[in-house]
Order: sequence, then structure tokens, then C-alpha cells
Amino acid sequence: MTAGGAASAQPGAAVRRPGGRSARIRAQALGAVEELLVQEGYDALSVDAVAERAGVHRTTVYRRWRDVGGLLADVLDAAGSDAWRPPDTGTLEGDLVAVNAELEAGLTDQPVTAALIAASFRSPEAAAALQRFWDDRYTRCAVVVERAVARGEVPEGTCARRVLVAATAPVYQILLMRDRSDPLLAEQAARGVALAAAHGVFVGGQQE
Repeated sequence: MTAGGAASAQPGAAVRRPGGRSARIRAQALGAVEELLVQEGYDALSVDAVAERAGVHRTTVYRRWRDVGGLLADVLDAAGSDAWRPPDTGTLEGDLVAVNAELEAGLTDQPVTAALIAASFRSPEAAAALQRFWDDRYTRCAVVVERAVARGEVPEGTCARRVLVAATAPVYQILLMRDRSDPLLAEQAARGVALAAAHGVFVGGQQE
């Protein structure tokens, strides 16, 4: 569910899929952005540094992405070209547990995910792309609640967005506080939200 590796997810913005030489240049440049971001941090990012690391002429990078913000946004947008869908375990509780397990792994095992989130605080373009990314992910995950409604696990009118935000939000403590002291946090958060949803706590509100 995370943005790690420029191939995990994206938002509703259309992503251009060039072929041939253009595709190779894009892959090299975005790979260079990720490497620099993880190894040296946001302050080391520049069009020139990316061009040098990617082995691409700086004029090509300037013409295509303009600046660091454009590069970061494209890394996040490229992540949305995947076909990821949330797991279907047969129950809302199982689905939320599985989603949180994926999210926790992405936040803790993929350094580029944390680096991209941190970079989004420094770049308006990256922040907008990250918002699109999460909106897309939550939209894709809405099906877990729709399936639960169809199975009769939760009441009609249960808001998918509120269920998903409530279930996943505690997992960000792991990233933001760098605290992995509670190995059951992600699972227990998912189970607790599934139980609350069954009791109608999330009926009403924004629907996806």
C-alpha cells in the first residue's frame, strides 16, 4: 500500500507511459532520485545531481522535469502504474489486518517510502503527488468495506474512508515516532476498527 520503489501505487492523475529511449531515461532518472534521496537526503537532490547519477544529459532532465519538485512528483506518480489491490481474506477483520501488515512493512522495510514522505514536507509538488497517492490507495481499499457490507458484517452506510483511515492511522506511529516497540500495534488497530465497524461506529460520513 506504500509508495516505496516507484512501483507501488499512485493517485488518480494520468501517468504518461512513454516507450523506448524515453522510458529508459525516465526509469534511470527516477531511480537516481530514489537513490539520492535514501543515501544523501533531500538537500542533496538537484537536477544536476540526478542527471549525473542517472547518466542522462542535464538538459534532458531540466526539459522534462524542470526541477526537484517535478522529479519527486513523478516518482510518486510512477508508483501508481501498478495493479495493486487489497487482499481478500473473506472477512473485514482479516482484510484490515492484511492491509496494515503490508503498510507496516512498506513503512519500515522500504527506506525510500519514509524518504519520500519526508520530502513531501519540503516540496509542494511532492506533497500534492503524495496526497493523490494516498487518495488513490484509500479508493482502491474501499472494496474491503464494500465486501463487508455485502456479507452483512457491517451495516449499510458504513463509510469506507473512515474505516480505512481509523485502521491505518496508528501504523504511522511506527514511522513518525520511529517506535517499533509494539509488534502487535498494526494488527490490534485493524481488529479494533473491524469490531467498531460491526457495531455501526462508522455509519455515515464521506463515502468513496
